[in-house]
Amino acid sequence: MYSKLVQRCFDHCVNDFTTKSLISREESCVMKCVDKYMRSNERIGERFQEQNAAMMQAGNIGGR
Repeated sequence: MYSKLVQRCFDHCVNDFTTKSLISREESCVMKCVDKYMRSNERIGERFQEQNAAMMQAGNIGGR
């Protein structure tokens, strides 16, 4: 997950290779990208938990 996050945000945000450090626009973009990626993964995890709980309650898990 970490490698995918790094690659995605780097590809999306970093495009000026004339300096060895990030410019403010790139740094801001990376911070927003990481925040959005983490929040979306958190939400996906919540949805999986909700679906799992609903399936267990309906008796669809556990070999029934």
